[in-house]
Parts: sequence; structure tokens; C-alpha cells
Amino acid sequence: MAFFLSAHTPFPDARLADEDGLLAIGANLAPERVKTAYTQGIFPWFNPGDPCMWYSPPMRMVLFFDELRISRSMRRVLKSGGFTVTLDKAFEEVMELCKSVKRKGQQGSWITTEMQQSYTVLHREGFAKSVEVWQNGALVGGLFGMDTGRVFCGDSMFSLVPNASKVAFISLAAVLQQKGYALLDCQIYNDHLASLGAREIPRDEFLAILNA
Repeated sequence: MAFFLSAHTPFPDARLADEDGLLAIGANLAPERVKTAYTQGIFPWFNPGDPCMWYSPPMRMVLFFDELRISRSMRRVLKSGGFTVTLDKAFEEVMELCKSVKRKGQQGSWITTEMQQSYTVLHREGFAKSVEVWQNGALVGGLFGMDTGRVFCGDSMFSLVPNASKVAFISLAAVLQQKGYALLDCQIYNDHLASLGAREIPRDEFLAILNA
């Protein structure tokens, strides 16, 4: 059963989440609240109009950098020079496109206006970060997430042209590995991330790495 939070209630232990990963309901998306959540292995995930819902799934989708898979065709894309990659140059635009770009099988977006406002504040504080992929001067792909200093927690990505989100993901993984990060957190399983080498690990293992 999920815990109910007021604006000032601290988060319960992430390991107390239910079998679906739901830990708590309530509180708000105040920047400090969001920052605390990510540093404790918790993230917000709910539909617009619903109360805040906080998750810590029993199995966590992560990428260990030495397990990154880059296909031959993708290596050719990376070497072609057709894309330019930047970091933290267009955070708000990336988040807006992650919200607005339609995805197959999905209706609407979990990225609310309140979330955009809170994450933008966290970006200005250096906690929320983005990767941008450009083609001929236009923003065609990217991702954003939270940087805990040891683990980067990816939240969402978008692509307007083929391979752009993969370029963002692979480029971020390279930067994080070079800086000595432990892993790239992808939160929840999906086939796209699995094709790039991400896999699920138990929550306890993830929390141990996050808190090391």
C-alpha cells in the first residue's frame, strides 16, 4: 500500500514500494522535493490532473557502460558527422519536445507543466541536465534527466529523425563513462533501451550503487 505524503512529509524508504513500484502519493513537485527523490532512488510518474505519484520499481532498467551495444549501422551513423551533439544548451526545448512529440501506442504525456517548471529550476541549479542532437542547425533529438553525481537518471528522450535519440543516449553514455559514473539509470524496461544494452537489476542492487 502506498504512503500518503503532505508537502512536508519525508519520503519513506524506497524499498517499501509495492509490487508495481508505487511508493507514495501526494506532496508536490517542489524542486527540493524532486531532487531528494532522485537521490533516494525515487522518481515521479503520473498523468496530468492526478496527484503526484512516486515510484521505485522492484526491477530497475540500467545501462552499465561496458555493456553498451552499438550496431554496425549505428557506428556508421556516428562516424558520418551528420549529427552534432551538445550538452545543456537547450534544456527547456528538449523537455518540451519530450512532452509534445507523439510516440506510437501512447496518448498524451506524463510531463506536466508543473514538472517542466520544477525541472527547469533544477537545471539552473545544475541538477537537471540535457543532451541535444542537431542536424543542419535544427534540434532533432535529445534527452533529459537528473545528475546525482554517481548515477545519471534518464527521464525521457525524443527523436524527430531516425537514430537521433540513439545518438543522444550513446553520446551521454560515453561522457558519463569518461567521468567515472557508475551507470545510466533508465528507470523502466523498454525494448528500445534493451537493444542498446540496458538491462534490469533488482532495486536493492540499484540503491546500493546509487548510495555507494
